[in-house]
Amino acid sequence: MKIFNIVSGILFVICAGLQYNDPDPLLWIMLYLWVALLCFGAAGNRFNKGLSILTIVLYTGYALFKMVHQDGVLDWINDHQAENIAGQMKAEKPWIEETREFFGLLIAIVVLAINLIYYRVIKKTGTTLNFDRNVK
Repeated sequence: MKIFNIVSGILFVICAGLQYNDPDPLLWIMLYLWVALLCFGAAGNRFNKGLSILTIVLYTGYALFKMVHQDGVLDWINDHQAENIAGQMKAEKPWIEETREFFGLLIAIVVLAINLIYYRVIKKTGTTLNFDRNVK
């Protein structure tokens, strides 16, 4: 789990760095760096359940907003036939940016949820999970 959190933390730092040319860079840099900080904390045996839950709740609320508002994910799916969002962002296609932001939030939520589940199992059982491939 330590490796998972280190890799996740590094990827979120990279994602934060890529936000410099975003229409709202400061917000997204802070959102990604916050998750990176939580991942690095968990990697250093400083998992914070309360902050992780709060972050999941806030990010989920923001993701739901990104899903339903004008030019959001539902607009991308229904009105633009889920067109490729990996291409270049254009001002006349704001749904691309909104959909990318939704998926960024979703990835952050999943990473934090994995940590919550993992640390809940550790607390319940008192042992770490063993992912030995030879176990039958």
